[in-house]
Amino acid sequence: MAGINPGEALLEVDGLKKYFPVRRGFFQRVIGWIKAVDDVAFEIEQGKTLGLVGESGCGKSTVGRAILKLLKPDEGRIIFEGEDISGFSIQEMKPLRKKLQIVFQDPFGSLNPRMTVGQSIEEGLRAWGVRDRAERKDRLAKLLKMVGIATGASDRYPHEFSGGQRQRIGIARAMSVEPSLIVCDEPISALDVSIQAQIINLLKDLQVQMGISYLFISHDLNVVGYISDTVAVMYLGQIMESAPAGELFENPLHPYTVALLSAAPTADPNEKHEWKTLPGDVPSPFNPPPGCKFQGRCPLVEERCRREEISFRSAGHKHQVRCWKVT
Repeated sequence: MAGINPGEALLEVDGLKKYFPVRRGFFQRVIGWIKAVDDVAFEIEQGKTLGLVGESGCGKSTVGRAILKLLKPDEGRIIFEGEDISGFSIQEMKPLRKKLQIVFQDPFGSLNPRMTVGQSIEEGLRAWGVRDRAERKDRLAKLLKMVGIATGASDRYPHEFSGGQRQRIGIARAMSVEPSLIVCDEPISALDVSIQAQIINLLKDLQVQMGISYLFISHDLNVVGYISDTVAVMYLGQIMESAPAGELFENPLHPYTVALLSAAPTADPNEKHEWKTLPGDVPSPFNPPPGCKFQGRCPLVEERCRREEISFRSAGHKHQVRCWKVT
């Protein structure tokens, strides 16, 4: 990766927005907008992992798809390897596709049922320019071995594998073009707990071997804490708090982060565990409240929170929080 060294930002996202129109009537007139992603900013260093957590529907997956330009962002800057790709067309993105890959949540739905495992992985190799059949077969065997799948299984179809095996195949397919960044969109949520541990350890091992960066999207805080270097907490389309993983788990500041961490189960039955319950429900992204989006559920809310848009504030080294009271 030319020009990018460990400790430097491989990906920078600033002011990212993605709204979806709401249409009604015979003529399908736009009556409003779903603010799925509303002014999101973060960066991922080379060889590091950013964990993106939050409740279902907060916009995590939309962020991942917008970065890969699978969804066209409405506003914001996406800088990859020092180049602003925000306005890139489909044709301009093609050379970058091998550097930007994704592992989907549903391992079965992400694989073509009419193609064998070998054909699915070789498709990426062919697109990358590996024309020699013998070289493709050699790389296929190495990739399958890398993710713990028997080489002889390359002639089998996706339905012949378990969920964990299919996710390993999805990872092998993403790795086939030697990417710089992989968006892991809840890659273990559909798997058994024992298989989840295997997949997480596999991702960590591959990161050490190949220097890959991850945007790891999940709602499982224990997993995110284990795999991530930095964690960002999303709520209703915005990042509420961002910090190094150890700092965030030991010293959460935003009331939403505190409540989220308190809901995570603990393995020690003797450990005292205080639940921080939140009143009310998550507002609709179609009609979010003015000011702070968390105001309706926040125990610290004041009149200022209902009037003003709250910006990020520094709470220490690389620790930022979208709350003026806790800083």
